[in-house]
Amino acid sequence: MHITGLLLDAPQANTAANYLPIALQLLFALGFVATMMIVTHLLGPKRKTADKLATFTSGIETHGNARTPMAIKYFLVAILFVLFDVEVIFFYPYAVNFRALGWSGFYSVLMFVGFFIVGFFYIIKKGALVWED
Repeated sequence: MHITGLLLDAPQANTAANYLPIALQLLFALGFVATMMIVTHLLGPKRKTADKLATFTSGIETHGNARTPMAIKYFLVAILFVLFDVEVIFFYPYAVNFRALGWSGFYSVLMFVGFFIVGFFYIIKKGALVWED
């Protein structure tokens, strides 16, 4: 038999019968989850004590109000760290391929470093990393 004859005799990949095992497995999984949720709800204890209704805080006693203002400096430093960390990650592909990139790649990286340094001096001049008010 020729190869083209084998390809023509192959079953179609997109028929509904091919998806039947997946549908059955999904149906059984959803049925199992629903059954377990219903059974545990019906058979489980229903004691509502003050300890069970209290907010869970990992064993740490709560103190103060959750709505107290927080210093924005922490979030600013975290965002700046992520920003500069991601910029530093871009040096890795250059370091791996610096010979293949040639002089145009070198000038591109110099421009990238220039923008990097300008941004760094900008945040220093704005006082974004100064903790004392």
